[in-house]
Amino acid sequence: MILHPDYPNVVLAFPYRGCKIEIDQGLTNGQTTYAAWVDYPQGFAMAVPFAFSRGEALRKAKRWVDQHLFEPA
Repeated sequence: MILHPDYPNVVLAFPYRGCKIEIDQGLTNGQTTYAAWVDYPQGFAMAVPFAFSRGEALRKAKRWVDQHLFEPA
């Protein structure tokens, strides 16, 4: 049993290129931080584990989608 579970605090969610990006807000050492999850047809991934701003998390999540799902390997 987890004594203090960390539930997601999704502050923004939107579709992008057939995926759903969710921006999560949390606190780390008293600092507001952000993370981004990407839900896509084959599964989901934490695309951005840490960012200092919502905009930074958003940009990095879009870049993750573009690089991992739409560029040839």
